[in-house]
Amino acid sequence: MLQKPPDVFVYNKTKETFLAFRVRVADSIASRLIGLLGRRSLRPDSGVWIVPANGIHTIGMMFTFDAVIIDKDFKVVSVREMVKPFRVILPRRHAESVIELPAHTVCKSRTEVGDQLVIERYQAKKISQLDSEPAALAVQVGPISRAARP
Repeated sequence: MLQKPPDVFVYNKTKETFLAFRVRVADSIASRLIGLLGRRSLRPDSGVWIVPANGIHTIGMMFTFDAVIIDKDFKVVSVREMVKPFRVILPRRHAESVIELPAHTVCKSRTEVGDQLVIERYQAKKISQLDSEPAALAVQVGPISRAARP
């Protein structure tokens, strides 16, 4: 059985704000084509990271959302706020991927062109703290290197 890849979080290092905590990675042909199609909304802390992508369309969408377009180093090359259904965002030069987020996320996080983002996975791992203490469950956060990116 195929296992769903873990969600990632998106942090704006330049502005020191989070954009989303539960971003689904769309890195297969099918998941990139589907994106947000069929959904009626996005939860406030969620989104979809479409990799690779340098432009998107909203044909068939049922709600507005924000789009953050980033390069291979996770630097913001374009932001689009309140993208309405049945629109096309043309490809951007140097763009590597697009993060689709709930409406108003760009404004709330103050994200703008040139900002540096951090995109990392959550991974639960068991660690032992001391010999006398039982093993604990901790969340390990690690960067996604270019080679390991979806």
